[in-house]
Amino acid sequence: MGTTASPSRPPSALRRLLDMLYLGAGLLAGLFLVTVFLLMLALSAGRQVGVNVPDGTDFAAWSMVAMSFLGLAHTFKSGDLIRVGLLLDRFKGRTRQAMELFALTVSGAFTAYFTWYSVQLTYDSWKFLDMSQGVLAVPLWIPQSGMAIGLAILLVSVVDEIIRVARGQRPSYEKVSLDESPEEFVERLVASSGGA
Repeated sequence: MGTTASPSRPPSALRRLLDMLYLGAGLLAGLFLVTVFLLMLALSAGRQVGVNVPDGTDFAAWSMVAMSFLGLAHTFKSGDLIRVGLLLDRFKGRTRQAMELFALTVSGAFTAYFTWYSVQLTYDSWKFLDMSQGVLAVPLWIPQSGMAIGLAILLVSVVDEIIRVARGQRPSYEKVSLDESPEEFVERLVASSGGA
């Protein structure tokens, strides 16, 4: 597939900005995970002592949605998103690059579709002043924003990978060496973990 940029060359300002965007979204997803934990803890403990957390389940659900979508781009770029490479792993060189580009383009098209409609949903909720039905009236565009922003950042990360692969660079999400068989990968993992 070609070689990556030399390690001595510093990353461009755009690369640093994009990496900070993905990391920031991942950290924000982690913050929402802590929020879900604290809300569930408050709901459980509150039940035992007779304290009600108004709309706690709604806020926990909204936080879980925000966590899920905001974490997608960072997870994708880190190579931790579930990706089926059974077919792609069988190819090498230019054929592999073409297949990788095809897969990324299809992913990008689906991600763009979902991003468009998610942003449209959020905009419509803001435009028509949709409110939640719980005890606390919350404008629905606020919790819907986590999904829309997360999908938009994921779309940016997929386009980033399309450009990267089109330039002949290795995808940043690819953790396994192209020359390494699945058996060799498992053996290397076992050896690096001390055989535990």
